[in-house]
Amino acid sequence: MAVLTERMKEIFGKQVNRTFPFGTADKNGVPNVVPVNGVKILNDEAILVSNQFFGKTLDNLKENPKVAITFWDKFEGYQVKGEAQIVTEGEVFEETSEWIRKMGEKLGFPLKSKGAIVIKIEEIYSVSPGPDAGKKLT
Repeated sequence: MAVLTERMKEIFGKQVNRTFPFGTADKNGVPNVVPVNGVKILNDEAILVSNQFFGKTLDNLKENPKVAITFWDKFEGYQVKGEAQIVTEGEVFEETSEWIRKMGEKLGFPLKSKGAIVIKIEEIYSVSPGPDAGKKLT
């Protein structure tokens, strides 16, 4: 298990355009990366991604729960790898649904969450340019 540091959480909050590359793979290892916006830190050990539009991504998650998500700010960034759990009922799902509904209102069009993807953080890597690019941090 890996833990987000305060600095990592600060960079997460500055993510460029609030769009995060989210990577999955099917059971044969064929990768799929999509841009996602409904993303937030649940706690120091978990990140939440809301599913509004997932097709292939959801299929991949059902076959293979291993995922990666990346965030950066100018010259500093991180890739988080972990195991995803699909949540479609209960408190986390209800809170996610309300959060996404309000996000849609602010954007001026309806949004509906079909589920919460909770990523249990297992590893964190640097994606910052320089000699430590790709280095496993935790």
